[in-house]
Amino acid sequence: MFIANRLKETNRAEYLLYMWQVEDLLRANGCDIDRLRTNYLSKFDLPDDQRRQMEQWYADLCEMMRSEGVKENGHLQININTLQTLAELHERLVASPKFPFYRAAYYKVLPYIVEIRNRGGHKDEGELQTCFDVLYGVMLLRLQKKPVTSETEAAVKDISALLGQLSDYYFKDREDPIEW
Repeated sequence: MFIANRLKETNRAEYLLYMWQVEDLLRANGCDIDRLRTNYLSKFDLPDDQRRQMEQWYADLCEMMRSEGVKENGHLQININTLQTLAELHERLVASPKFPFYRAAYYKVLPYIVEIRNRGGHKDEGELQTCFDVLYGVMLLRLQKKPVTSETEAAVKDISALLGQLSDYYFKDREDPIEW
């Protein structure tokens, strides 16, 4: 919870990836707050008020996952909305000639997006969804200590750079709306 709150205000791309990880953590514990408390939350040494806050946050997410029908797979609406907001900003940045560095980063990543979509059968997926899927998939491979090819590492580097810029523009636009 505390990490999510910090990332939500500092790096929107990392926030979304973190929240996907939280969704998987909740699924691994059957969206059961008691199991989550035993298997995960008990490992944190927190003052009682922070522990209660954290447990309530996870309990609320468990309930959201059940009520939204994403207990087995899919994403919470709050995470879908985050991705959609970033995708809309991405489209505006790519369409505007005022952001040549962002456009250059995008065109550097575009071949990876096309290749991944063609290989994985995710042609209807949005470009940013594909980018986030790649980063999340590689994160899971690393957690499992599985090998990642040099080509994938190159794609991850470029995708991370693009999403880092996008996150920066998100906060710039929020603080002082971008003039398109």
